[in-house]
Amino acid sequence: MLFPENIGKHLSIDETALSNGELYTIVTNKIAKGKKGAIVAMIKGTKAETIIKILSKIPVKKRNKVEEVTLDMAANMGLIVKRSFINAVRVIDRFHVQKLASEAVQEIRIKHRWDAIDKENDAIEYARNKGKSYIADTLNNGDSLKQLLARSRYLLFKNQSKWTHSQSKRAEILFSIYPDMKKAYDLAQNLSWIFENTKDKTVGLTRLAHWYEKVRQSGFKSFNSIARTMSIHYQGILSYFDNRSTNASAESFNAKIKAFREQFRGVRNIPFFLFRLTNIFA
Repeated sequence: MLFPENIGKHLSIDETALSNGELYTIVTNKIAKGKKGAIVAMIKGTKAETIIKILSKIPVKKRNKVEEVTLDMAANMGLIVKRSFINAVRVIDRFHVQKLASEAVQEIRIKHRWDAIDKENDAIEYARNKGKSYIADTLNNGDSLKQLLARSRYLLFKNQSKWTHSQSKRAEILFSIYPDMKKAYDLAQNLSWIFENTKDKTVGLTRLAHWYEKVRQSGFKSFNSIARTMSIHYQGILSYFDNRSTNASAESFNAKIKAFREQFRGVRNIPFFLFRLTNIFA
């Protein structure tokens, strides 16, 4: 479905699942802010060639007026924008970049948790073989080591200024036992700080270069993978600092689709669902 009349200078492109994992590519106009006139295109599938062919039905004159499109780092999305909106600057959504860093921190936490589980299982088996009951050692806050690593999940997503008192205590213990967790957490938070506090592209480039060096020195494989990914997409990432554009409008629109879907208790009739959706948002 195409709605050329809704096209604007600033667009977002993203994918969403309607039913049973069936994906649709959605192009939205940022200025509509997820309300009437938001949908520019809603196309079944995510294959670049298919999406490009359908978007080409929008008059070239309209497509050439698009100045900026925000997207994630998926190769198909980049190709769609490059071919369909040739004059548009591609802006990588900063939140997708930050998400990679958060996932890298969690990866390290999960590795330590599995190690703690293995050690506890060994201790339980040893006690059982000796005919004794196993009692886990507890830390200052009452957590066992396994519990500490499990319960630290959410605090690692947050800035420390937003930690509760118990989360601050848990983080203090976690970082004292696992210094690498502190280092990884600081790297992720530093990346967020750069995006939140930089308004100039040149300054952004310098700060990201310093961040890359910290990543190199850290020796974390997952963070080095992120740095490589960012190097590949550096132009789109740096373009964020021009207008500080994000894909928040697209993510918000996806949330509305999800809520709309739940209201109907799933999507049994996709054509009718799309009809209702476009009546509201197109």
